[in-house]
Amino acid sequence: MFFDWAAQPYFTVVTTFIFGPYFVARMTDHPVSAQTAWSNAATIAGVLIAILSPILGSIADQSGARKPWIAFFALIKIICLSLLWTAAPGSSVAMIMLLIIVSSIAAEFSIVFNDSMMPRLVSQADVGRVSNAAWGLGYLGGMIVLIAVVLLLAGSPETGLTLLGIPPLFGLDPATGEDARVTGPLSAAWYFLFILPMFLFTPDAPKGKKLGAAVRSGLTEIGHTLSELKQRSGLVRFLIARMIYQDGVNGLLVLGGVFAAAMFGWSTMEIGIYGIILNVVAILGCVVAGRIDRLMGSKVVVLIGLCLLVLATFGIVSTGIDFTLFGLINLPVTGTEGIFATPAEKAYILYGLLIGLSFGPVQASSRSYMARSVAVHEAGRYFGIYALSGRATSFLATLSFSLMTAATGSARLGMATLLIFLMLGLLLLWSTPYPASPDRAAATELRQ
Repeated sequence: MFFDWAAQPYFTVVTTFIFGPYFVARMTDHPVSAQTAWSNAATIAGVLIAILSPILGSIADQSGARKPWIAFFALIKIICLSLLWTAAPGSSVAMIMLLIIVSSIAAEFSIVFNDSMMPRLVSQADVGRVSNAAWGLGYLGGMIVLIAVVLLLAGSPETGLTLLGIPPLFGLDPATGEDARVTGPLSAAWYFLFILPMFLFTPDAPKGKKLGAAVRSGLTEIGHTLSELKQRSGLVRFLIARMIYQDGVNGLLVLGGVFAAAMFGWSTMEIGIYGIILNVVAILGCVVAGRIDRLMGSKVVVLIGLCLLVLATFGIVSTGIDFTLFGLINLPVTGTEGIFATPAEKAYILYGLLIGLSFGPVQASSRSYMARSVAVHEAGRYFGIYALSGRATSFLATLSFSLMTAATGSARLGMATLLIFLMLGLLLLWSTPYPASPDRAAATELRQ
């Protein structure tokens, strides 16, 4: 659970609410092309993660211990995040994209190995509760870092002061983006400090084959796993459904903040407050979802969450600076002093609350859905496949956004493509069995 606490600030303050919007709105003079570049970085990372995750998961099953892998990728992630400090306005977009791509890959691979430990450490009955609690704990950690940035580090471009009315700590200069750039080193330090409890106190699997033998066996095992999937139709259906709807979720997480920053011209302070609101709601969503998961199962939680995400995405893409619901409701733009002062901004936040309630439970209960559908000895390779299902076509969501935005010049139409992924994934999951492999020992234990 502390791993989620350590890992989440990267996604909260770097890729979603602070650094990403800064990259789009302030690092360059071309917001639309910057949105496309940010989306392309996510696309490239997604393709590489999709290709390599199953291979690494199978190798991990053969090598046994997960912690050495997590440590290796943690080091890469920490170095890349620290170098984000160099992303001053006018600096190389290509170099910053490279750092984001590599750090995203390292972050996701670490998650694969962490998640594959769960079936061995947590009982089938408790896995949904623990998964949602860990996800909620992650949001709490991300929110704490986000609050610290907004209150103490992020200055208003007009006044140079933080939300508390004080100069940013450490003499950070908002005019040069230092209040956003510092989120890279800050997330790196947080990650290093709080993954230590996992390394010190969580039991690892026994050491298996040596690296060379593990690599050879792991590559062979990938072929066996793919052949085995032909006899596990329920699991295949779940993985395909999850592959599609997770594309939409990833797209919302990567693009939601930058979309709002570009449309409303939000500063780091405003986008940070928006992120805090979403994370507060997300923690509540995970707490409630953990109870529903235990009582009614992971599938119910995921279906409810996807319905809410469809509604939220529809609301977001239907909102402009002076309207919502595609103009059915006109909203005045007068009286725009203060934070989130226009009615359109308030409507956007309202739709954001639905995202906050649902995107955590969708991901946490998808993880417990998978954990209940596989046996302990196969967790590594199947959670590698699970990571593949979350990333195999993730480039399609961000690529669809990029292509539609580039073709039309409208980021709103680009965001609308995410609805396709969310709705199609929802429809496929509806008829998927739960657990996805009811013939497996893990599922049998759950029924008993």
